[in-house]
Amino acid sequence: MGISPEKLKKARDTMYINSDDPADSVYVKGHDFSKPFDINEFVKSSGTTGFQATNLAKAVDIIKKMRAEQGCKIFFGYTSNMISSGVREAILHLVKNKMVDVLVTTAGGIEEDIIKCLGPFIMGDFKAKGAPLRKAGVNRIGNIFVPDKRYCDFEDFIKPIFVELTQKQKDTGHIITPSELIKILGERINNEESVYYWAAKNNIPVYCPAITDGSLGDILFFFKFNQPELKIDIAEDSFRLNYSALEPESTGIIVLGAGLVKHHINNANMFRDGAKYAVYINTAMEYDGSDAGAEPEEAISWGKIHPEAQHVKVVGDATILFPLITAAAFQK
Repeated sequence: MGISPEKLKKARDTMYINSDDPADSVYVKGHDFSKPFDINEFVKSSGTTGFQATNLAKAVDIIKKMRAEQGCKIFFGYTSNMISSGVREAILHLVKNKMVDVLVTTAGGIEEDIIKCLGPFIMGDFKAKGAPLRKAGVNRIGNIFVPDKRYCDFEDFIKPIFVELTQKQKDTGHIITPSELIKILGERINNEESVYYWAAKNNIPVYCPAITDGSLGDILFFFKFNQPELKIDIAEDSFRLNYSALEPESTGIIVLGAGLVKHHINNANMFRDGAKYAVYINTAMEYDGSDAGAEPEEAISWGKIHPEAQHVKVVGDATILFPLITAAAFQK
């Protein structure tokens, strides 16, 4: 066809280069489903599956190491949608069994746990139209529905607590912190299905740097019309969170989601020249320069994660990934 043998040979040599396998090669192989299912074997085989499955296996391995290390304090952060969803029960398992040491979450991550003790959330539809839901008094969180009455019940629950706190502030001059408020909520709800009931019972501190960014803030807005004296001290909690990272011999980070909780945990660990272990699970991208999507390597540049730390980011939906991690890495 007009192509010389030399050109044909060059084309073939370009296409096919003789090579040897690297000495430390690990070969790709998925899970053998012909055997009885075992979660540990499944996760182990994920390590050689490739793509994010391999990162899932790495996350389990890192969490097992941070749990096994004597004196390692585990900072566990999660966004409010984790409590909105059934991941709440996985978080409950960790807190009830004292498997993590410090919690950091958002306002929704606090109030929705308490609200679920007052009334359940309802499975909905991602494609549900907003206008009919609004007319019916139903709020949508992804494919989860929350009737407005749940928030009315929550207001009835928390307003007497605000009244008490206001009077205590007048009597003693003490301004309550978000973590102190959360502990009170966990004690008052007195429900073993509550994450914060167990946090209070097990003396696990819970920090919420944006305590007003949710229904709590809405209720405080109306409450302060009648009792404007009530204050909440976020600066003291910021000090306590940062200080808690200085004490232990080593620290580990686990964060579901991103944004505020991820940054506050990482920033606290910057005061100790970085955490020894870090596991991120989120779907955020790093390309806009936000901390939300930043990879662990970026945190290393700030001193938030130690340069020699074991770390991984698993890109995916935490409602799928974290229950698997809980089953594989947080066994009693």
